[in-house]
Amino acid sequence: MTFFTSLPEDAGVRHILALNSGAGRALLELHSAALRIDSQLTSKEKELIAAFVSGLNACQYCYGVHAETAQAFGVSESLIKALITDFNNAPVDPKLRPVLDYARVLTLTPTKTTQRLVDSVFAAGWTERDLHDAILTVCLFNFMNRLVEGHGVKGSPGIFVERGKALWSQGYSPLLAMLDPPGNS
Repeated sequence: MTFFTSLPEDAGVRHILALNSGAGRALLELHSAALRIDSQLTSKEKELIAAFVSGLNACQYCYGVHAETAQAFGVSESLIKALITDFNNAPVDPKLRPVLDYARVLTLTPTKTTQRLVDSVFAAGWTERDLHDAILTVCLFNFMNRLVEGHGVKGSPGIFVERGKALWSQGYSPLLAMLDPPGNS
């Protein structure tokens, strides 16, 4: 049950975004630009970051959907869980670890991001553009976690699978059509 009686029982992000379609459209365009335009950091890695951040924030809906999306891209469920429960011992690619460490610090203690963390990202072979894309993803999901939690949207395993697979196969752009008023599509 959501906090808003106007939202359906199976409410998701698309329902929340429809409450203000202009803002909703802008957010979906940001999702597409941040998560589906690859730099050296791939969509697969960005979805892992989305699930990781959402897990750190204990956002059931976003974690559920983006863990499923990351898994559809080939990320193991055990890796996602290990990153959240035991970051230092999670079996993550050594090149990606400093990016995820930066994401963790930026999510949990944003004022503790340091040049040392940034330097470790660059030393692993990532560029400023790559780190920028990671930061965009972290920021977007900290925002989305609060948007979803603020509306009381929790979801269910069936919804997570359905929406995760749709995001993997179709991306975020098809959701824009859901914001169009009837007769305008």
